[in-house]
Formats: sequence, structure tokens, C-alpha cells
Amino acid sequence: MPKQTLDTPEQLLHFQLRTALTMEHDSLAALGELGAAVKGAEIKKLFRHHADETREQIANLQRVFELLELRESTAPSPSTKGIGKQAASLLERSAPKLRDQAALASALGNEHYEISAYQALLVPVRAMGAVDAGRLLQANLEQEEHTSEEIRTTLQSIAG
Repeated sequence: MPKQTLDTPEQLLHFQLRTALTMEHDSLAALGELGAAVKGAEIKKLFRHHADETREQIANLQRVFELLELRESTAPSPSTKGIGKQAASLLERSAPKLRDQAALASALGNEHYEISAYQALLVPVRAMGAVDAGRLLQANLEQEEHTSEEIRTTLQSIAG
């Protein structure tokens, strides 16, 4: 199947939104896997909380599609697939006593990718004056930034 050529800023934005939706679905699946791999109760709780936030972020993205009058669908997200493979590899190679640390390190990398995805989405959405869509994307970005800080702080506390 030939790849779609993105010829307009609107097509690019639509594709980026579609990959963001895939990114969040991939993140939700990864959080379940990471939560199952860790031992620490606080870390399990952190992953469960972020899974709840991820469900909210998916709903926000679905609303953005509506507000921008774009067809909701997903698109391949090779980056999140790669991040997931990297996390699985790291967990597989880590001794049980390092699993919490490895899971947090993997989650932190994913958060940074999600932060950059939302930052990139906000630029064209704001440029087109889509205030309500921008608020939803900003809310997702702020949740990702907060989660990144929580993960980093937790990782720092167990790493030494």
C-alpha cells in the first residue's frame, strides 16, 4: 500500500493527530506491561495513575478531532513501537532487583517523546486559532510534563 503524501499543513496536522492517538494507545498498553513488571507498590500506583491520565488524553485527542472537523483514526507510530521494543529489551536484560529502575527509565523515555509530540501539535493548532483544541492539547502536555517529573523523581530515589 503506497504511503500518503502530505501536501498541506492541514494534512500534516491530521497525520500528526492520528499518530498521537496511536502513541497514546501504545502508551496505555505499555503502562500495563510496565506495571506488571515492577515490584514496588508506589511504582505500580504511579503507572496505574498515568494509565488513567492516558485514557483522559485519548478522550481529549478524540475531542480535538471533532473540534477541528477531522476524521478520527490512527496512523502508524514507529517511534512508540520502537520505544516499546526498547523497554521490553531492557526489562528482559535486567536482573529482578533492577526491574523497577529499568521500567522507570523506559517510561521516562516514552514521556519525553509524548511531550515533544504535544509541543509539535500545539504550534499549528495555535497558529490556526483553534483555542479549544489548543486547550485540550495543552492539558495533555501538562499531564505528560508532570508525569515525567514524577517518574524522574521516583527513578532518582531508587537509583541511589
